[in-house]
Amino acid sequence: MKEEVDLIVIGAGAAGMTAALVAGLEGCDVLLCEATEQVGGTTATSAGTIWVPNSSASRQAGFEDSVEDATRYLDGLIPSGAGRALREAYLRSGPAIVDDLARRTALQFVPAGRHPDYVDIPGSRVFGRALAPLPFDGRTLGSEFARIRAPMKEFMVLGGMMVGKADIGHLVGRFKSFASFKHTAGLVLRYMGDRLRHARGTRLVMGNALVARFYASLKAAGVPVSFGTRIDGLMLENGRVVGAHLLRGGQRFEVRARRGVVLATGGFGRHAHLREQLMPRGHAHWPSLIFEGNEGGGVDAALRVGAAMDNTEGAGVFWQPVSITRNKQGQPAGLFAHLFLDRAKPGLIAVDSAGQRFTNEGNSYHYFCRDMVQRHATVPAIPAWVVCDADFLCKYGLGLVHPGTTDVSAHVRSGYLKSAGTIEALARDIGVDPAGLARTVARNNEFAATGIDEDHGKGSTEVSRFNGDAGHRPNPCLGPIARAPFCAMALWPADAAADAGLRTDADARVLDAQGRVIEGLYAAGNDMASAMRGAYAGPGTTIGPAIVFGYRAAMHAKGTPVL
Repeated sequence: MKEEVDLIVIGAGAAGMTAALVAGLEGCDVLLCEATEQVGGTTATSAGTIWVPNSSASRQAGFEDSVEDATRYLDGLIPSGAGRALREAYLRSGPAIVDDLARRTALQFVPAGRHPDYVDIPGSRVFGRALAPLPFDGRTLGSEFARIRAPMKEFMVLGGMMVGKADIGHLVGRFKSFASFKHTAGLVLRYMGDRLRHARGTRLVMGNALVARFYASLKAAGVPVSFGTRIDGLMLENGRVVGAHLLRGGQRFEVRARRGVVLATGGFGRHAHLREQLMPRGHAHWPSLIFEGNEGGGVDAALRVGAAMDNTEGAGVFWQPVSITRNKQGQPAGLFAHLFLDRAKPGLIAVDSAGQRFTNEGNSYHYFCRDMVQRHATVPAIPAWVVCDADFLCKYGLGLVHPGTTDVSAHVRSGYLKSAGTIEALARDIGVDPAGLARTVARNNEFAATGIDEDHGKGSTEVSRFNGDAGHRPNPCLGPIARAPFCAMALWPADAAADAGLRTDADARVLDAQGRVIEGLYAAGNDMASAMRGAYAGPGTTIGPAIVFGYRAAMHAKGTPVL
């Protein structure tokens, strides 16, 4: 390994791979260090969507937008104004950055079409701001395909086949139309061929496609990745970061960096002390979707050279609701993220320990969990329980209980799902007030008949209708809970990304407590305090900024800052 390079990048997630890739394309001598033996981190298990308003791809597809409307939307989401300079830089440069990456690399995005912003306020949009990566053929990577971190097993079928959102309808309705049968058969046959040569399917979608496209681009640009290499500290001379102390194979060594060090290790991650310090009370002990290899090394190293942290009071993280999956012996086996498949559908409610609803179940994952955490401060609501009936379970599924399931006994035996013949019996089984739950179910059934949720507005917001059942009337998100057996599943708020992080300027330069730049030190992705300051604008709110500020960091280090 070289003793000196132009730029050291720590972490091979979306932010780190962007910074390393762009610096390499700009002619810099780059070293990308990854603590594990695979690229991708948490990005690999994500949906891979990026939230970039006013992109040229969306405009060409006919979706109208403007920086002014996006600014109005974010100002409404974040009325304190904190982090506004970062958001201005993001909105201003994001579209051009996506275009530049598309021109020079394998990173190709397409508009996701109808994919609403997560809050209905002035400036929000229903179409065009979400961009999705094109699928990727992992076979083109050859033996290097093994370097792509696999998705969560709960989001693969047949033991290793990825499916995207567009595939789900075909899989569920495979025997209902020739088109769906043909689509499903094509997926399965491709997967069967893959398994003759690979440990899993090579048709990559969502976050796995994004990561693979990054890795293919890095290979094409000749940017080296030092796997199994983690940061152990930063080299500081006369107040400037000039390199990094690294660990690999138990050996500690130094590499100097002429232009600086970019930290992109995924935030404070699994760092026990920082989790206790930065998360809402109790959250450090709840489930986490953060990549297990993320130990918060980048943030920790920066703090030791005087960097400052920014944290949104009461937030600290971005959430996703998860159920804890179980093996046959009833032991925890993994996490299933309840993003869009079930919560917004008609015939499901979420309740606290008093059996009372506390939110619009069709809210985006982050805001659903935010309401759960806020409710828990006064009434125990963690875990919350989602409740439905036999008809719902068969039609829509719930977590790992797939649509069409009629025999749930295995899930009940493992403890993943609770089931009972009456609402009152179900309430007693899950430790919820029986009378309270019975009243709540009765009220839900009244709303289902009228089509208006008078308590929490389920079905009144764009995102809830988007994730509901468009064919259900009069409200795509409201349905009765009436036919036994009745079922319940526990949901927890899991951190999927950090809101808290290192304080930076718009070029991702790390700042100290007095707001002064620590020369030669950059932070992007979750190592950087979120420009969104605890708000979740829409799909891709974390990965979009990770790419944009990773790009801006690389260009500033190279000496050509992005305006």
